[in-house]
Amino acid sequence: MQRIDEPHRRPSLSMPILRNARRQHGEGTLTLGNLLSSLGEASFGWAIVVFSLLTFLPLPPGSSLITALPVLVTTAQMALGFPSVRLPGVLARIRLDPDKLRRAILRLRPVTRRLERVLTPRHGHLFTRRNEQVLGVLSFAISVALFLPVPFSGWFPAISLFVLGVALVERDGLVAAIGLGLGGTSVILTAAILLSLSAGAEAIIQ
Repeated sequence: MQRIDEPHRRPSLSMPILRNARRQHGEGTLTLGNLLSSLGEASFGWAIVVFSLLTFLPLPPGSSLITALPVLVTTAQMALGFPSVRLPGVLARIRLDPDKLRRAILRLRPVTRRLERVLTPRHGHLFTRRNEQVLGVLSFAISVALFLPVPFSGWFPAISLFVLGVALVERDGLVAAIGLGLGGTSVILTAAILLSLSAGAEAIIQ
């Protein structure tokens, strides 16, 4: 009887992060810098993926002012044409809680499951050095929207950055375009909320 091969199943996007975090936690060396190094520190994609995950950690409101800093730095370096991520020492030494990191990854499972089904290398011309700088500029704009402590808007830029980071890792131009589209929507949403809050504040003052 002829054996029918099972379809190839894509490895989970979260496994490298969880595996390295678990190992480093056991060694007592789990920091932001060490985690990035184990994933491939030269990769802007992995940096954006990990830093966007930080914004999903169970932290008090307004924490985006701190958790968004690494992704602001990374996307700025990408926009300026840096060949690789250069994480400042104060950010690299930030210690991570593996349980909170795991919970952040679980929050994104509905997104990662869908990405794992469609990701494939395509439209590679989007990832040339010049185009990567353009992606960096657009990603920086999304990061600014993430950094601003605007109520109810933080999740949208974080998800779009996560999608874009995964697309950079896998060199999938179509998914990168989707991430940028989501990011553009999040920037517009953030601007609309800011304008609404500003109008409301003016009405109260008057």
